[in-house]
Amino acid sequence: MARKFKIKKGDKVVVTTGRDKGKQGEVLRVLREDERVLVQGVNMVKRHTAPTQASPGGIVEKEASLHISNVAHIDPKSSEPTRVGYKLDKDGNKVRIAKRSGEAIDF
Repeated sequence: MARKFKIKKGDKVVVTTGRDKGKQGEVLRVLREDERVLVQGVNMVKRHTAPTQASPGGIVEKEASLHISNVAHIDPKSSEPTRVGYKLDKDGNKVRIAKRSGEAIDF
């Protein structure tokens, strides 16, 4: 069964390990079954593709997925990596907050 994660599509994240450590980007897609995320401009790989009606083919560079444990949210206040918690706002809605600053995470 696919787990639920605190990282969602559209979030700003930073890579914490690997060859792209320190790079920041926006989450394009969350692959819940594989516990992986696609981050814009991070973990770029080259793929040799055959021509189709839609594309001319050739060598295409695109993002490969990263394990979700290798990325962290960016604190909206300090732009540093942070963990995520939940809190109820004044209207009683559940919102995600950055543990580092207490600031609400919105995208």
